[in-house]
Amino acid sequence: MTTEATIAMTRSVERKYRIFGKSLDERTRRIWAAAEADEIGYGGLSIVFRATGLAISTIRHGRDDIDDEVSEGVDVPRRIRRSGAGRKQITEKDPTVMEALDLLLEPTTRGDPMCGIRWTCKSLHHLEDALKEQHHSISYQSIRRLLHSMKYSLQGNRKTDEGGKHPDRDAQFQHIHETATSFQQQGDPVISVDTKKKELVGNFKNSGKEWMPEGKPTEVKVYDFVDKNLGKAIPYGVYDLTRNEGFVSVGIDHDTAEFAVESIRRWWKSIGKKTYAQSRRLYITADGGGSNASRSRLWKKELQKFANENDLSITVSHFPPGTSKWNKIEHKMFSHISMNWRGQPLLSRELIVNLISHTTTRNGLTIHAQLDTGTYAKGKSVSKQEFEQLALQRNQFHGEWNYTISPQYFE
Repeated sequence: MTTEATIAMTRSVERKYRIFGKSLDERTRRIWAAAEADEIGYGGLSIVFRATGLAISTIRHGRDDIDDEVSEGVDVPRRIRRSGAGRKQITEKDPTVMEALDLLLEPTTRGDPMCGIRWTCKSLHHLEDALKEQHHSISYQSIRRLLHSMKYSLQGNRKTDEGGKHPDRDAQFQHIHETATSFQQQGDPVISVDTKKKELVGNFKNSGKEWMPEGKPTEVKVYDFVDKNLGKAIPYGVYDLTRNEGFVSVGIDHDTAEFAVESIRRWWKSIGKKTYAQSRRLYITADGGGSNASRSRLWKKELQKFANENDLSITVSHFPPGTSKWNKIEHKMFSHISMNWRGQPLLSRELIVNLISHTTTRNGLTIHAQLDTGTYAKGKSVSKQEFEQLALQRNQFHGEWNYTISPQYFE
């Protein structure tokens, strides 16, 4: 079975279980699970386990029940435990274990921006050892069930290609986590920044589906050629990790370092400066490439201007190459924007700004959006002499990824 077929089958079983699984009693639930596994064939046991969270032993017990049902002359006992009977859930015996587990995973979680599934690099046994060091009595099997309930899954490398793996990659993730936590504890802003996928403006097909009258889909252009009058929209996002609040500057020209820093400047003027009135520090987490690339001199020069204008000390950490999915803004904000406008042609720049501004989640996410009609020339360079005049201090740990730009004072 191919990877795509396995995913589709898992989602199908998960959907069935979500609809009527909990209405079944203990015995019929395991019989149904076993029947689904047998129907799938090879790999069915694992698929049903991932989709339902039922233990492998429970599904196998269901197979025994099926064999008893079809056996002739066997008087099968129909004893079913009353609701609430059996062992207590681990979260009932240890109410803090879920929070402890989530904190262990936080520095190293990843996720597909378009779904709710997260995955982790830490094995079940490593997590078990770490929790036991914190005096939580739990087995790796129970951790597996908790992770499933938290929408985690342990994925192999064949699922994602993140490029070359730097030997200090995990150490950089830990550095970002610890630095962000330190800033938040001091009440200083921590933001994640990035450019969302460029969007064609006009009556073009947009991914996703929306409920419409049957047989009346929205008609769009067949070919995705850029409309010379409308052009493209370039959403650059700023996500406040502490407040779960976003800001998007929708550009219409080029995605350059000047545009990136101007977007951060707009966020600071409209939101950040008021929210963090007493702060004189700002922490930025960004990808290693694009308009906010770790090697970009222009990015650092523009940040120096921004620091001087607002008397801010700006600390920046870049994610290692090939790890863009780890950037919080991807799955905390951009994914929800994409879901909000799915299946809708982005007919105008104003509509794009409006759709972004009206993106919310049940967890309280709010987003402010502005249209940036400015022009940003490509190909600007910063000389070595100009670069050396910046008040830039590199961190001892990978200074190419971690550095601080202090405000300059001129007479």
